[in-house]
Amino acid sequence: MTQTQAIFEYLKQGHAITPLEALNNFGCFRLGARIWELKQQGYNIQMNMVRNNGKHYASYSLIQQNKVDLFQ
Repeated sequence: MTQTQAIFEYLKQGHAITPLEALNNFGCFRLGARIWELKQQGYNIQMNMVRNNGKHYASYSLIQQNKVDLFQ
C-alpha cells in the first residue's frame, strides 16, 4: 500500500490528519503532496489551519467522497 492509499484510508475513516501525524503514522514527510494527489483524483479534501502553542499547521479532512474509490 502506498502512502497516498494509506492516508486516503485514514481520511475515509473520518479522521483528520496533520503533517506530524502523517510522519508518525505513515512515514510521510510530504503530506501536502499526498493530499494534492488525492485532490487530483477528485477527492474533496478540506484544509484547516490550526494554531496550537504558538505554532501553525494544516489539518486535512475528507469532506465527501464524490468518486468511486480508486484504490479498491
